Amino acid sequence: MAVTAADTIKRTITGTIVTWNEQGNTSVGPTVFAADSIEIKPVKLLLEHDRTRPIGKMVSHNVTANGIEATFKIANTMAGEDALVEATEGLRDGFSVGAQINEWTNNKGVMQITSATLDEVSLVTDPAIDSARVSEVAASENEAPKEDSDLATADSDKPTEGDQVSDTTAPAPAVEEAVEAAKVEAAAPKPAFYTTPRLEFTKSKYLEMSVRAALGNDDARAYVRAADDTTTNNAGLVPTRQLTEVINPLSNADRPAVDSVSRGVLPDAGMSFEIPKITAVPTVGEEAEEATIDETGMTSSYATVTVKKYAGGQEFSVELLDRSSPAFFDELVRQMEYAYAKATDVAVIAGLVAGGTDGGNRTLDAAGLLDFISDAGVSIYANTLGFAQNIIASPQQWGVIQNLADGGRPIYQNLIGNMNQGGNLNVGSATGNLLGLNFRVDRNLTTGSGVGDNTVIVINPEAYTWYESSRFRLETAQVATGQIKVAYYGYGALATKVGAGAYRWMVE
Repeated sequence: MAVTAADTIKRTITGTIVTWNEQGNTSVGPTVFAADSIEIKPVKLLLEHDRTRPIGKMVSHNVTANGIEATFKIANTMAGEDALVEATEGLRDGFSVGAQINEWTNNKGVMQITSATLDEVSLVTDPAIDSARVSEVAASENEAPKEDSDLATADSDKPTEGDQVSDTTAPAPAVEEAVEAAKVEAAAPKPAFYTTPRLEFTKSKYLEMSVRAALGNDDARAYVRAADDTTTNNAGLVPTRQLTEVINPLSNADRPAVDSVSRGVLPDAGMSFEIPKITAVPTVGEEAEEATIDETGMTSSYATVTVKKYAGGQEFSVELLDRSSPAFFDELVRQMEYAYAKATDVAVIAGLVAGGTDGGNRTLDAAGLLDFISDAGVSIYANTLGFAQNIIASPQQWGVIQNLADGGRPIYQNLIGNMNQGGNLNVGSATGNLLGLNFRVDRNLTTGSGVGDNTVIVINPEAYTWYESSRFRLETAQVATGQIKVAYYGYGALATKVGAGAYRWMVE
């Protein structure tokens, strides 16, 4: 569904957040929500599932025979304004739910969710379920002035443009003429102004005014009094605020290796499962007239796939949970998810290396790269009857490839007028295209993960499938010590369906 209306007062976004029995491709693979399978509670509206970027919250919802429709009040922030515009213009008009899965079944590789609890809803560019889209936007815009008769009939309880997101909105207090400069600055989006000119507090200016004050200049005396009455001299009265924003240059949720193979839903029971595999096929040959036809029977066996658990945890005091910022626990869970992403990506890398073909060392130049890619394509097709589609590379090799040039012109960067361009890579994105292959940079291709820092792997995604369960969170409290243990874990299995489906270049 697309945006159908815009109202200048309400500042709301409405649409279908989930459709029953419609298959979507989620973070755990193909997924379907059964009818009435989600327990609804008021939740925040996020941008792209980023808990550090809330833009509003749910104010109403309606469970129908087709799915769940919901309305969200959007905050009067820059991010909220952007979200209203993007939803109206159809640029970011999809809804995606984040839910804790309680019960599910596996139906031919599709996760059938029968019980879940809504955790959050996100406004996204591309929803997992295609029909989960915004249907109505009530955005805040400038209106033409209303006539007196119109104002007399207007609802007195309608929220105004500057309202914050809440269930009930109080009217904004009137601004007095003598309002302090700091309060005026906070009244965004109006431009800040000051009731008195700003003073220039510098060492040289302070010295000049001190001399003038000693000579009897009243303006200079006022300047010195103002300069002495600063935050430096009254530091104990000026609190230090801490933002909920967290700087994290060490981890993220990227899984390039996992994204480069096919995906499947893990069976709902057992620590291993089997996949039927053809081991011999019938043959046809030329036979003489009335000769006995040679018989070659088809045979099959089972490929056994082992399920493994990937888990991490942390123990902390109940005081830390009760007395710290509410952002602490959210950030802890997010960091556990990042650690889970790294562990599972490393597991897939190990499977690709173990089940793939070693392409040997090559010269790190344009000719060597072309030789490697062409050899990889031939090897993969000859051994799997499938084609190379994806390629992952370490950050070091990413840099080397971008630096390859022909007469000073980059070969693999997207430049205007580059007639010999062989790909589309740049320093502003960890994905791209290299000689027709989907390119991804993987920070886990390092010596710490059992491979060389200059590793490149070409992959036929149909030769490998990553089966994965939903993630689980387990919390336990130790009564005697007051400690709390939080575990974050999930189950996954990499199936190497066809040998030699990966071709690697590991330059030490």
